Amino acid sequence: MPDTLTTTLPVTLSDIEAAARVLEGQIVHTPMMHSRTLSAITGAEVWVKFENLQFTAAFKERGALNRLSHLTDAQRKAGVIAASAGNHSQGVAYHARRLGIPATIVMPRTTPFSKVEQTRSHGATIVLDGLSFDEAKTKAYDICQREGLTFIHPFDDPHVIAGQGTVALEMLAEKPDFDTLVVPIGGGGLIAGMAVAAKGINPDISIVGVETSMYPAMLAELEGREVKVGGATIAEGIAVRDVGRLTLQITRELVDEVLLVEEEHLERAITLFVNVEKTVAEGAGAAGLAALLAHPEKFAGRKVGLVLCGGNIDTRLLASVLTRALVREKRLASIRIVGDDRPGLLALVSKVIGDNGANIMEVAHNRLALDVPAKGAEFDILIETRDAQHTQDVIDALTAEGYPPRAL
Repeated sequence: MPDTLTTTLPVTLSDIEAAARVLEGQIVHTPMMHSRTLSAITGAEVWVKFENLQFTAAFKERGALNRLSHLTDAQRKAGVIAASAGNHSQGVAYHARRLGIPATIVMPRTTPFSKVEQTRSHGATIVLDGLSFDEAKTKAYDICQREGLTFIHPFDDPHVIAGQGTVALEMLAEKPDFDTLVVPIGGGGLIAGMAVAAKGINPDISIVGVETSMYPAMLAELEGREVKVGGATIAEGIAVRDVGRLTLQITRELVDEVLLVEEEHLERAITLFVNVEKTVAEGAGAAGLAALLAHPEKFAGRKVGLVLCGGNIDTRLLASVLTRALVREKRLASIRIVGDDRPGLLALVSKVIGDNGANIMEVAHNRLALDVPAKGAEFDILIETRDAQHTQDVIDALTAEGYPPRAL
């Protein structure tokens, strides 16, 4: 297929097609499926590309393997080094071991424990340094120069960008009539590669990028503003201060729009992937769906391809997100009841709650609060219900029985 894009770009459609030949049989050709439920929720026709089903649970394998495949014999013998918050490191470590290449990975000290251990399990030497990707990258450059290693950049490298672009090749081979592809942006490697591939195949397709509102680095660059980032985002995989120079060039020319999403949208997207698609997404992996939830008017009625680009989320964080979703939906509710400190009061309250079909998860009994009468007591009760209306029904029943609760 001939290139249809300007020749000034650092990566072409031919480069991506060549990368696809390199990767063939070496990575998982992940499934892409239409989601009727997500389509109904968002108002778009939604297809999901499940890159969380790669062996290392993220798309990063593609670019890592393509870059490693272009090393010279001397570079392979000396070894490689990478800096990453997790997914790139796993991709480099896994395929470096497959190819017999020594690998050192520098990761921020804030990297989730699960990603550190998964990377170590692939045989790489792990160095924890810095509090962010950028600090880890600085350390990696120091080690690289001192030990004569080859640095495998997580996004700002033509071979890496070409490898990531194979995601779009697969998506459009399966469904050529996509109107829009929605792609998470960290350093920009995935969206740059996918934009080159998709626009090369169909110049009319819309490419929409997504960043977390705490780390809008690419959008700031595109708008010529000072880059201001920071905060404890759940999408640490795209929490990048400095986007790539190559990826910025491609994004400026080929990407139609960059949208921002809040933490609430990311949490809701992770929860929907679990509950609807029965699959695990990390914060960055769920960013595409989060954009549809945050900006439904931009995608209504369109044929939209989402990349679930990673599933490496700490289990405790996942549990917290799912629990917070129950609270947000009022399926978990904390109520406070103040009454006389007499035997049997808690049993009576419990009976009302149980008779109305709710489940008591926790009870805290406080006799010492100064805003409670000396002969009184307060109970903080965490209840589990079917939905917000069921919670209200329980509150109404308690009120009718003379125990009016206060929602906490």
